Amino acid sequence: MEILIIVLLLTVLVIAVLYFGVVTVPQGEEWVIERLGKYSRTLKPGLNFIIPFIEYVRAKLSTKDIIIDIDPQNMITRDNAVIKVDTIAFVKITDPVKAVYGVEDFKTAIEQLILTTIRAIIGEMTLDEALGNRDKIIARLQQKIAANTTAWGVTVRSVEIQDIQPSESMQKAMEQQAAAEREKRAIETKAEAEKKAIILEAEGKLKAAELEAKAQVALAESSAKSMMLINQGLQGKELPALFLLGDRYINALDKMTQSQNSKFVIYPADIQGAIQGLFGNKLKKEK
Repeated sequence: MEILIIVLLLTVLVIAVLYFGVVTVPQGEEWVIERLGKYSRTLKPGLNFIIPFIEYVRAKLSTKDIIIDIDPQNMITRDNAVIKVDTIAFVKITDPVKAVYGVEDFKTAIEQLILTTIRAIIGEMTLDEALGNRDKIIARLQQKIAANTTAWGVTVRSVEIQDIQPSESMQKAMEQQAAAEREKRAIETKAEAEKKAIILEAEGKLKAAELEAKAQVALAESSAKSMMLINQGLQGKELPALFLLGDRYINALDKMTQSQNSKFVIYPADIQGAIQGLFGNKLKKEK
């Protein structure tokens, strides 16, 4: 009877040892084992054995890429503009022992490290630089966090900025500024157009005045030539001048008859006498 009890106890003990001592580590994981509170070894994927009640699993870590999605955070640029940055990181555990014993919580540590580094980088930039240099921010971010995460047994494969945009209040201010800029450009364009119109009008008047002056000069030259020809033909007497004056007198009366404001025009009965009256007795002496 005693032998049976002993056999039973041994059977139960073997079953307990097999149940608690044989562990299967799935692919894509590594388990950190402690023995009596101290690190013992790291179990690889497959069938493994631990000593029940003496050894236990301290942590089960994934060796696959881990996604750390960071909630959007408000950050301030160098010119005191508030922007909202949405970030995501892809990390991989390269040393399970350091990931367990090197930092309290590597996910939280990486998240805080990324946020602190991004705030420092954006704080050195203006709003326009932050919005237009996303790749530059990512490059500087990965460079700065690489050294710190190595001590934690974690490699940051990449950090991506999913979205970066001004805050709602900043967007309203930017919209108002853009509207003011558009209104300013419209006023400047209108003023420039009016300026060009005034210049063109002034140039037109100047051109017209120049043409008018040239016409007057040409007319005077033409009249002088006419008088010279007439004078030569009549041997230098005063009759050429009287002839030219009479011709212009008749032309002036003719234009008066063509005016819309003139109702009637009276021609002198003795045109020759009228012309003679302008020059006194000079015409009589010529005769």
